[in-house]
Amino acid sequence: MTASENSTESTAATERTLAPARTGGADTAKIKSALLRYRTLAWITGLWLLLLTGEMIAKYGFHVHTPSWIAVVHGWVYFVYLLVTADLAVKVRWPVLRTVGTLLAGTIPLLSFFVEHVNAKKVKEEFGI
Repeated sequence: MTASENSTESTAATERTLAPARTGGADTAKIKSALLRYRTLAWITGLWLLLLTGEMIAKYGFHVHTPSWIAVVHGWVYFVYLLVTADLAVKVRWPVLRTVGTLLAGTIPLLSFFVEHVNAKKVKEEFGI
């Protein structure tokens, strides 16, 4: 057996050992449910942020009386978004900058939709969901 064959077998054995931990049953189920919660809240947060943006434009741009509860609802929805995003980030072990960027995506109109799509695609690829 050559050194390169030995190295290849060693790498394959290491990948087989690590693969169940990365895509294993219970962890995959937890990640899948956390991903679903994250995706749902990312969309809800994005929609409420668009509604809030429209309300701000109507209120300050056109001096239209708008309901004040829209901002309150968006604030609470964003808070829940922060919680479920942090939960997913811990489960999939995102780096700090990616986590913070994802958390901030709920504060910029339309960005939460794009970031949700990219994050969901990466998590699905990494964990075989």
